[in-house]
Amino acid sequence: MIRKLLDSGTTFSFEFFPPKDAAGAERLFENIVKLESLGPSFVSITYGAGGGTRKLTRDVVHRVKDQTGLATMPHLTCVGHSEAEINEILEGYAERGISDILALRGDAPSDGYDWSGDHFQFASQLVEHIVKFNERHKSSSAGGFGGFDIGVAGFPEGHPGTANRLDEMNHLKAKVDAGAGFVVTQMFFENRDYFDFCDRCVLGGIKVPVVAGIMPVQSIPGMKRMADLALGMRFPASLLRAVRRTDGKSESVRRVGVHWATEQSRDLLDHGACGIHFYTLNQSDATVKIYQSLGVSNSSQLADGPTLDF
Repeated sequence: MIRKLLDSGTTFSFEFFPPKDAAGAERLFENIVKLESLGPSFVSITYGAGGGTRKLTRDVVHRVKDQTGLATMPHLTCVGHSEAEINEILEGYAERGISDILALRGDAPSDGYDWSGDHFQFASQLVEHIVKFNERHKSSSAGGFGGFDIGVAGFPEGHPGTANRLDEMNHLKAKVDAGAGFVVTQMFFENRDYFDFCDRCVLGGIKVPVVAGIMPVQSIPGMKRMADLALGMRFPASLLRAVRRTDGKSESVRRVGVHWATEQSRDLLDHGACGIHFYTLNQSDATVKIYQSLGVSNSSQLADGPTLDF
């Protein structure tokens, strides 16, 4: 489904993560309802290290689909999972009419984790497995299951686990050759990195849409956490200068973050990005303000815009 959306025009999508408790779940759905009014093309739900939020991810995916009707793409990581566990997860999503999966290797559940015993060593192997699952179930599904569209991750600033950019692109091509139909990038703060990454994809024979991942900075501690979680992430000097000009309070930093993300989004749209994926951190305010700053109230305006006579 998502590949068809990407083929038919620019997509605008939001990412959420599973809350830890019932109160968090209610807050999340309040924000999802607010963001639903923006008309996203789809939403995605993350998956914890080693499947740590496996049940929570499933529950959120089902609730979003059932209560909002939004196209919903669960993340699925293979680290720490057996083939049987992956099949069980895929079966459950297929039965509920989920049509898209973001296939990831994922992070190890703890330091010193031994990967050698895992059935899936690389995301490309998970993609291959989902393709085979599709083939087995398309013809036998009484409910008309049409197979999963498969997305994978891309890293405009470079993957921290690869030795060099050439090696990185070889890994990405392996995922696409295995059957992935689109790429969603890790967050980045310098658009030149995204466009360079897209050019590298073309040179490497990777001919699938590359959706740009955007996350507005929220606070100085949050920036530090982002840098720790995404090794190799670069904050441009001009962004750091803008943050340093503030009083350091989170509200001030958020204003800078919204402005920066708005300018990123405008530039991406102006230069033909096929899609923008907003990392919401389960909040609605920043994303709503980005849309407002772009002068629109929904995604269809971002994609098309009115015809104006001057």
